Amino acid sequence: MPAERVAMRQAREIIRLKFSAGVSTREIGRRLGLAPSTVRETLNRLASAGLVWPLPEGMGDTELEAALYANRRSKRGHRRHPEPDWPAVQRDLKRKHVTLLIVWDEYIAANPGGYSYSRFCELYRGFESKLSPTMRQTHAAGERLFVDYAGDGVPVVVDRLTGEIRNAQIFVAVLGASSFTFAHAGWTQALPDWIDAHVRALEAIGGVPHLLVPDNTKTAVIKACLYDPQVNRTYAEMAVHYDTAILPARPRRPRDKAKVEQAVLIVERWLLGRLRHRIFYSLADVNAAIAELVTQLNEVCPIRRLGVTRRQLLEQIDRPALKLLPTEPYEFSEWRGCRVGIDYHIEVAAHYYSVPHRFARAEVDARLTARTVEIFLKGERIAAHLRGAGNHKHTTITEHMPSSHRRYAGWTIERIRADARLIGPATAALCELILEQRPHPEQGFRACLGVVRLARPYGAERLEAAAERAIDIGARTYGSVKSILDNHLDRRSAQKRATDGTPILHPNIRGPRYYN
Repeated sequence: MPAERVAMRQAREIIRLKFSAGVSTREIGRRLGLAPSTVRETLNRLASAGLVWPLPEGMGDTELEAALYANRRSKRGHRRHPEPDWPAVQRDLKRKHVTLLIVWDEYIAANPGGYSYSRFCELYRGFESKLSPTMRQTHAAGERLFVDYAGDGVPVVVDRLTGEIRNAQIFVAVLGASSFTFAHAGWTQALPDWIDAHVRALEAIGGVPHLLVPDNTKTAVIKACLYDPQVNRTYAEMAVHYDTAILPARPRRPRDKAKVEQAVLIVERWLLGRLRHRIFYSLADVNAAIAELVTQLNEVCPIRRLGVTRRQLLEQIDRPALKLLPTEPYEFSEWRGCRVGIDYHIEVAAHYYSVPHRFARAEVDARLTARTVEIFLKGERIAAHLRGAGNHKHTTITEHMPSSHRRYAGWTIERIRADARLIGPATAALCELILEQRPHPEQGFRACLGVVRLARPYGAERLEAAAERAIDIGARTYGSVKSILDNHLDRRSAQKRATDGTPILHPNIRGPRYYN
């Protein structure tokens, strides 16, 4: 049985007691609580290393250990075989279902008589302990994408005349397993820029992770909670579109997103340090510079201690585990709660949109995109419209109107004028008089509509004669024209008109009523 390996503090004491104080081997073991064989083994190693007391000045514990145990061999003689490729082992362990035991089995198959499993694990833990704390976290391939904003922005000159400067906000996303990093600049950290940055990040990665891990920013999380955080509805809808899920970090638990914190630090040093002397005049220029530097970070610079680039890790580890991107990217939408008015319309962004009239006064949700407005009641879509301008006008679908309103839906002042002209010049002239004599033309809309519709029961010829009679006597209402027709006054002879039969309308011409 070989002697146990002693700590360097004990090794120094063994050497001092033996050569400085002349203490026996057995007594040294008794004083230090070591077996005599261990003491003898240490002294033999000292002699093999060619060291004498006092030890060379400046020799630390690391150098002493290297000298004493440089030629140590295990009972399995593993030094006859090459050292395992620990970075490759570390990459393999990120793959789903891969364990240290599986990797060790493969190592022994390739190197019979190599390290025992316990020694293999011990050496791997020693390698792992030298990595950064972020790298020591366990991240399965394709599982998590961490997202956050950098603390500092990039100054952009937005007005060359005044020199006004505005900070562009830098969005950062990093994959847990491969550390593949994405960065993009936007003007704000508001919801539209937040969603747009996510869409761009997923396109840059070329796939979809199983989880998105933001912090508890109000843009993403409406209500932070350790057990059941409430995620913004638009953000959740985007996650559904990409078939992924959102897992916000726990409140006040920065270690939950240590990966992105480290990535933010790297981005700030890698980007902001290199861009500090450049002057930008547009957001496009900023993003072009960021894209160039991030490409270098991912594809040129290898990760320290692993010896491979982030792009290589992405293709080797994350890519096979990522979900496919959907055919179409997510289109940004906003949700707004509304109440339907008594006129079965809702107001959204200074425009009015109709819903079926039976939903008047109901509480509904409106989903707004750049092109459409969709209206939902308890999760069921009840109306959809093309988005209109914010001009306080109405967009109404005929089918949404009650039958009593539908009868008037297709009528306009221009249509009434056109139909009146088809009946005859007198009818057209009467309608013009009705419209002109009201403070607002639309106030005479229904009177003219009633006059034109009298052609159905009485015929166009009689209505034309009645219109001439109404103009002669100064009647300007629907009731007067109908009374003329009901009493057959349209059949009485009227004053002679101009040769073309068109009524002469002029404010300075006195009608027959003046002489009565």
